[in-house]
Amino acid sequence: MPSRSISRRTFLKRAATGAAALAPAIIPAAALGADGAVAPSNRIALGFIGTGSHGVGMNLKNFLPHGDAQVVILCDVDQFRVRNALNITAKHYSQRGCATTGDFREVIARDDVDAVVVSTPDHWHVIPAVLAARAGKDVFCEKPLTLTVHEGRVLSDTIRRHDRIFQTASENRSKWNFLRAAELVRNGRIGRLETIRTQLPVDKTVKYANGRIHPPQPVPHDLDYDMWLGQAPWKPYTEGRCHYHFRWILDYSGGSLTDWGAHVNDVAQWANDTEYTGPVRVEGRGVFPREGLYNTATEWEIAFEYANGVRLICTDGTPLIRFEGADGWIQCEWDSFEASSPAIANAVIGPEEIHLRTCPEREQRDFLNCVKTRRPTYAPAEVGHRSITLSHIGNIAMMLGRKLRWDPDLERFINDDTADGMLSRSMRAPWRL
Repeated sequence: MPSRSISRRTFLKRAATGAAALAPAIIPAAALGADGAVAPSNRIALGFIGTGSHGVGMNLKNFLPHGDAQVVILCDVDQFRVRNALNITAKHYSQRGCATTGDFREVIARDDVDAVVVSTPDHWHVIPAVLAARAGKDVFCEKPLTLTVHEGRVLSDTIRRHDRIFQTASENRSKWNFLRAAELVRNGRIGRLETIRTQLPVDKTVKYANGRIHPPQPVPHDLDYDMWLGQAPWKPYTEGRCHYHFRWILDYSGGSLTDWGAHVNDVAQWANDTEYTGPVRVEGRGVFPREGLYNTATEWEIAFEYANGVRLICTDGTPLIRFEGADGWIQCEWDSFEASSPAIANAVIGPEEIHLRTCPEREQRDFLNCVKTRRPTYAPAEVGHRSITLSHIGNIAMMLGRKLRWDPDLERFINDDTADGMLSRSMRAPWRL
């Protein structure tokens, strides 16, 4: 990592400047723990890295209501987004504001930050998470968790080595229908599991907008574009490259296969009891745009084979997951649950059977609970890494156009140096793992 640092005096001056204008003259009693509120000494101090639409809409707004969490600093390379997040935070805390910065390293350097919430574009997930873990911070990180398989292995090993609490921000493991399906499958209610079918939607931007010209544009004055690019190759700024649409550019993400695969294929791994391993074979075909800014797959069909004989077939389409067994099937769309018979749909899971780890109050509450208890979250780093590995090796199989054998223990392809070379990427200086 670059060794850029700031002095404590400089840091404190910046932090004071960011918060002074919003600091009230009188501290409310609730802030001191009166009237049932959580005292500041018992709160988990959070630093937010990334305050875009997901960082604010899914994470900031879902962490703020928890009285045992305290947002102390907000970070984004886009200062417009930081200001928006600061306004929301100040309103929630009745004008008791927090610090802001454009450099995530200042968040990690703070002694008063217990945990970081990483809600950046995909290519910026792992570097802040690794640095935070090395600095003794717990980590809540958005999915798709990684840009490459190699990143995932480094991240998971780092979290384990430094004994940090980590949450892959997957709400699906808290949703009733996916939990119900996974528990029924794990407890044999559809007989021996044979096939899992998943469908992932393709965003209309990447599907229909290719060939559109995206000429270079002046960089907005609020955006630190070089920091936004980070480890990715330098490319001229254009609006269609950055916020939200980065998902459809292979330099920064893996398309809908990673964006939605992190949701749906994670449930497949969960129900198949393979969340700490992976398939042994993969083959697929896909359609990749030949021109235009967006170059992730717009159509695909990928088949994964597991050592237990289960086949996972992933295609583009309406988001759903279907489990097919020797004695019946279960299918879930985003908020629905169906089964092949009432006996399966209404089956009772006994107290001695398998009950999967979840948290009905969602992933943010689960993370806060686990920071306190030091118990693993329902989607720790290794699980998030293994789930998104499916999407990464699926993309590789489609790009190479041939069937590949995968060793889930070594996390390497078998006798295929070309495919192995695609498990990691070089990083633009000064960034590195």
